Amino acid sequence: MSDTPIKVRRHLSDDLRYRLLKHLAEQPQASQRQLSEVLSVSVGSLNYCVNALIERGWVKVTNFRNSHHKLAYAYLLTPSGIEAKTRIAVRFLQRKLEEHEALAQDIAQLRAEVAAAQAPVGEAASD
Repeated sequence: MSDTPIKVRRHLSDDLRYRLLKHLAEQPQASQRQLSEVLSVSVGSLNYCVNALIERGWVKVTNFRNSHHKLAYAYLLTPSGIEAKTRIAVRFLQRKLEEHEALAQDIAQLRAEVAAAQAPVGEAASD
């Protein structure tokens, strides 16, 4: 079993799911290779994720022909896929806001430490 805590793995999974659903909504005709490059995951991992979304009923696949490819696919979000994308986006936003607040606190603390370290010796003693 992985050493990664379940909560962290879910967040990573939520991040990937959200980004994948977002890209599929914006570019339904993107190939899995293109999506894997944009999302920085292997084609195999992306294929697994796309199939999972299809099995959940969040994405449907349609075949179409065009002049550049013999056979291509369009990945369309279903109504439940659009709802799922919204739910995941809410969780993603909440987590990012929490991370932003923690980072802002870290920055404030580091600024105070740097300011204290740069203060002349006499000033630091009088505080």
